Amino acid sequence: MSESSKRRHFKMPSSFTVLYILIVLLAILTWIIPAGQYQVNDAGQYIAGTYEVVNSNAQGLYDILMAPIHGLIGNDLTDGAIQVAFFILMVGGFLGVVNKTGALDQGIASVIKKNKGNERILIPILMILFGLGGSTYGMAEETVAFYPLIIPVMVSVGFDKLTAVAIVLVGSQVGCLASTVNPFATGVASDTAGISIADGIVWRLIFFVVMMAISIVYVYRYARKIEKDPSQSLVYQDYASDMEEFKVKEQPSTMTSKQKAVLSLFMLTFIIMIVSLIPWPDFGVTIFEDINNFLLGLPVIGGLFQHADPLGTWYFKEITMLFMAMSILIAFVYGMSEDEFLKEFMAGSCDMITVALVCGVSRGIQVIMNDGMITATVLHWGEVGLQGLSEQLFILLTYIFYLPMSFLIPGTSSLAGATMGLLAPLGEFVGVASHLVITAFQAASGVLNLITPTSAIIMGALSIAKIDLATWWKFMAKLVAAIIVLSAAILVIATYF
Repeated sequence: MSESSKRRHFKMPSSFTVLYILIVLLAILTWIIPAGQYQVNDAGQYIAGTYEVVNSNAQGLYDILMAPIHGLIGNDLTDGAIQVAFFILMVGGFLGVVNKTGALDQGIASVIKKNKGNERILIPILMILFGLGGSTYGMAEETVAFYPLIIPVMVSVGFDKLTAVAIVLVGSQVGCLASTVNPFATGVASDTAGISIADGIVWRLIFFVVMMAISIVYVYRYARKIEKDPSQSLVYQDYASDMEEFKVKEQPSTMTSKQKAVLSLFMLTFIIMIVSLIPWPDFGVTIFEDINNFLLGLPVIGGLFQHADPLGTWYFKEITMLFMAMSILIAFVYGMSEDEFLKEFMAGSCDMITVALVCGVSRGIQVIMNDGMITATVLHWGEVGLQGLSEQLFILLTYIFYLPMSFLIPGTSSLAGATMGLLAPLGEFVGVASHLVITAFQAASGVLNLITPTSAIIMGALSIAKIDLATWWKFMAKLVAAIIVLSAAILVIATYF
């Protein structure tokens, strides 16, 4: 057997493997790092300057095996991730039911059909739609169905397949980069950091507007250049074959009234979710509390809402209920049978089982550190080492830290669960709000996921369009550089407020 045939290609281990390795390594460190603790305030946050050494509680094999279990259901020292995990399963079921109706696919097809002859305007429209999907529910794998629809349209009107891929891929992934209420990034990170998912939403909205704007301009300018001179295309060598292969097929039929209703309910669900999570009373807004009190005072109807909390005070339990209830309503409006609804809901939930379980395993890292009494010690080292460090430098270092970490642990849920329990308190020590640390994490993870070859989303899209990775990198180079610079700038500016 030749030497070359013996070689094995390196394969990046799964998130589960990486997280388990980290759990084992940290368990070993509990035998080495001195144990310690901080005093905590009423909000459960560590009080700077109160660290003291305590007796060691080194973690053994049994503790390693129990860490993911306690990570999911919780123990005396660490809250479990079960609420987040169950929420993710309900979101999966909700998306499964919505996807079965074809409302999202038909909605995009309808937009394309209505703008026939003016395809240039499709670039900002579609990128914003995909961006909103990424920002609100982490739209990623779902985009695969749209490439066969959009590539032929872009190629036939004088653009190229690179433009088509950028519309979908850049649009959705920049949306994830600027996640506002994305449960798989913002939700998990906020829960791990012990803050509301609504904290910092203003800065995340600013991120979304700025990043979407620069991305749209970038893709639009490239498309206009190709329209004027096709030879400027980075895939011009495929021009003739693309025109033959990606022929425009007849557009799907228009949306049915039921699909329009489903799409409206889909959008309403996320609007309610966002509104329900913003702490309106903190801003002096009492309208939702007034509405809730009005409903409670109504005869008969009031009894139906006697245990309801007003919008603005909701958290994971309530928004989990929202997605479950809306999935039932959508199935009813669309006319699904009970068997069909359950089949699609369960299938959608099954698609999210990996993400849900990752929440428990990643929280196991925090369990090992907390039970081993080394979390406070590591934070104390950070507190001492960060003395004199400005808020601006800390947030930049956090952003830089998450760039390589996003490659090591590519899943946003895994990365948030593994690191946010430590980075968020460190930020508080130097005056950087936890929500800003989360924004830095999302921005770094998002920009890497635009170009990493370990992403099935990227490689799948390039495979469908028959574009090699080097060409994609060449196309994305300037945009990625601009996103990194702008991300750093926004994060620094945010520390002054």
